[in-house]
Parts: sequence; C-alpha cells; structure tokens
Amino acid sequence: MTDGRTASWSEVEAEAPELMAAVRGCFRVRKHCTMATLRRDGSPRISGTEVQLEDGQLWIGSMLGALKAKDLQRDGRVALHSPTVDPPEGDESSWEGEAKVAGVAVEVPHDAAPVQPSHRFRIDLLEVVHTKVDGDALRITSWHAGRGVTSRRRA
Repeated sequence: MTDGRTASWSEVEAEAPELMAAVRGCFRVRKHCTMATLRRDGSPRISGTEVQLEDGQLWIGSMLGALKAKDLQRDGRVALHSPTVDPPEGDESSWEGEAKVAGVAVEVPHDAAPVQPSHRFRIDLLEVVHTKVDGDALRITSWHAGRGVTSRRRA
C-alpha cells in the first residue's frame, strides 16, 4: 500500500486511464529506462534501469549493493524517464511521445529467492507526465498526487 500522499500505478490508472495507457506505451518502447536518484551529498545520479508493471505496481530492480540501490535506501526519491525515440520526420504528430514518473522507492523483499541476490523497489507515484506533439505544439498531460490530471498545450 502507499502512504496516502502517493499512489500505486493501478490507483492512478483508475483515475486517469487514458494518461496511464499512453505512459505504459512509452515505457514499453524499449527495455532500458533512465533513472535519477540522489547521491549522499544531494547531487543527482543518473542510471539505467528496467521497469516492471506487475500486480498494479511499478517496480525496479538493482544488483545487490549497487550505488543506485544505496541511494534509494538512503533517500527514496526517484524519477524515471521512458526510453525515447525521435518523432517521425514530417509526421511528428504520430509520435507516441515520452513519459516521466516521479515518486518514492520502497524496498520490498523478493517473494521468492531470486536467481542472483538483488534489490527490488516498488515505486509509489507522486507525479506522472506524458508529452507528445499536438500539431505545432507540445501536449503535456500530467497527474499529481492530490491534484489529479491536467493537460496543457505549449507552443
């Protein structure tokens, strides 16, 4: 369960099904995403990661003792950016867009013994953003904990 200020993937999906379908599509474009964590001194660390959507939750894993895992154990604030592809030249509006989520990573023990010892984190969501081309502008649709869904067009 989440802490009341955050939401699970399925909770946001129930509130904003169209947004979450678009975000899910962006995260499925490729296997590897980009993740931002906070180092011990507060500066950002960018790492590659894979995400899993399972049981209504967004999950990430990490090799045992990896710096990104240590970052998340110390301070769970995290942002994930979907894999990106360029909009098709001359047909930019057909681009599926890109997605970003931000939230809090909570380490959860594995249900079964993994093949290799590793860390597993559930991401409790604070923010979900989908950006795509809309004619001659960008359409930015977002969900924020406590505020719900908003959409704006930026030329």
